[in-house]
Amino acid sequence: MSFYSFPQVQKGEIMFKKLMAIAVAIFAVASLSFASPALAGDAASGAGVFNANCAACHAGGNNVVNAAKTLKKDALKENGKDSVAAIVTQVTNGNGAMPAFGGKLTDAQIEDVATYVLSQADSGW
Repeated sequence: MSFYSFPQVQKGEIMFKKLMAIAVAIFAVASLSFASPALAGDAASGAGVFNANCAACHAGGNNVVNAAKTLKKDALKENGKDSVAAIVTQVTNGNGAMPAFGGKLTDAQIEDVATYVLSQADSGW
């Protein structure tokens, strides 16, 4: 018998606590994994940004400079611009005939307009 006495913990109790911790962790990961991805920006605000800065070339999801590169869903997909992140990159940096708007618009405005473009493309403009 030792000088210090500690309460005996049953092996079953330790195993139960470990299993509960694992179950909680699995539930948390599963809950986050199956959450539907939301568009990050505000499409309503993006509509105003689009009308003020993009509509001259892209009215109705078209492209007056390059008719093959519209903002229609199939064209966005074909050109690898079918995500908010890809559209943000395009708007920020420009490419080809499209000027960069990174110095003219805020990050929030760019994210909003990207969200608007993607939502419009999904609904067929």
